[in-house]
Amino acid sequence: MPHQSETFLPPLLVPGTSDEVTFTYEPRLSMSRPPSSSSSSTSSSTSKYGSWEVNDLLVKQYPPLFHAATSVDSFFRAVVALPDLRHLEISCPGQPTSQRYRKDIVDYALISLRLAVESANPVQLETLTLAPIHPGAILYLRPHLTFGSSPAASRVWRRIKKLDIEMDSFEYGRDHPSDQLKIIHSYLQALPSLEHFKFTWTGNKGPCPLALHVEPCTSRPTSLHCSNACPDSSTKSSCRPLKFRHLKTMYLGNVSLDAHQAAGFIMSHRKVLHEFQFDRCHLRSGTWDDALAPLTRIVGNDRWKHKREEVMDVPLLLSSVDDKSMMECVQEPLWDDVIRKSRGLKTLRKMSLRTREMVPEQVKRLLRTARVGWH
Repeated sequence: MPHQSETFLPPLLVPGTSDEVTFTYEPRLSMSRPPSSSSSSTSSSTSKYGSWEVNDLLVKQYPPLFHAATSVDSFFRAVVALPDLRHLEISCPGQPTSQRYRKDIVDYALISLRLAVESANPVQLETLTLAPIHPGAILYLRPHLTFGSSPAASRVWRRIKKLDIEMDSFEYGRDHPSDQLKIIHSYLQALPSLEHFKFTWTGNKGPCPLALHVEPCTSRPTSLHCSNACPDSSTKSSCRPLKFRHLKTMYLGNVSLDAHQAAGFIMSHRKVLHEFQFDRCHLRSGTWDDALAPLTRIVGNDRWKHKREEVMDVPLLLSSVDDKSMMECVQEPLWDDVIRKSRGLKTLRKMSLRTREMVPEQVKRLLRTARVGWH
């Protein structure tokens, strides 16, 4: 669902004047409930958008794409038609920074999609990909405290085990509102069963989404106007720490964080976390030894610090795959211990022992002279 010039919505105005009409959207889904006489009479007496006056203004001033995006029943029929849905991927590219706070048809479509998934309740849905996604989309995708939310909305998202997010970066800090970061934090809290988590900021570096409770910009202002207020309330964050009891792998890309933020998350998930990766990440304070200090406690020693990375330069010459003569060296067997059906396990074992010391030298010789084909 890309952002385009046709998807941005103008203000809703009273005809003949410049007065803006306040439009509070309340999504409606009727297909998930069995029809009854009372519901049918109620639906016939009320319009789709609350009142007939607002309904008439929206039909005349907003494009048909808006009315298609707000048709929750259409989204519901599409999700119900996929009973074995396992992986849901949502992509909303193309939102310019200057239009971040404008009404957009894409946001209404996200609301309809979320309600449709929650009502259809696909039991096999375990993977969710949001790439790329704009920051405001999280407000419409989180199951709580949003449009059309219900107590049973979290049952679908609690089954999500793999989450991959590529989010457009935005300005943050003490001089900027922290509401967007708090929305991201609350959205991640609604996914407690995550086993694989991947988060990447596109553009400028962004804060660590797993440590927003200790992010300086999410704390309350240091100056309190009330003299009777508790002094500690100015330094405590309103966000609770994230806890994923089944998290196995974690990947953070293009993130700016403090060493204690990384160390705190690793330490709190040391019993379940098997693999973590920091890609293009910058430490605002501390060192990577400080950030990875929990490894010393987990392993029991600091030998992991002294392990050196093995680097090898391999010359490769790329050529077209149409030239068969250049591909013969790749198609031929690399070494003598080729498994043949006519040979027994005893012969194979003897050949493996005899050529074990020859394999590394033959591989190096092949990589220096081989020409690898490419498509």
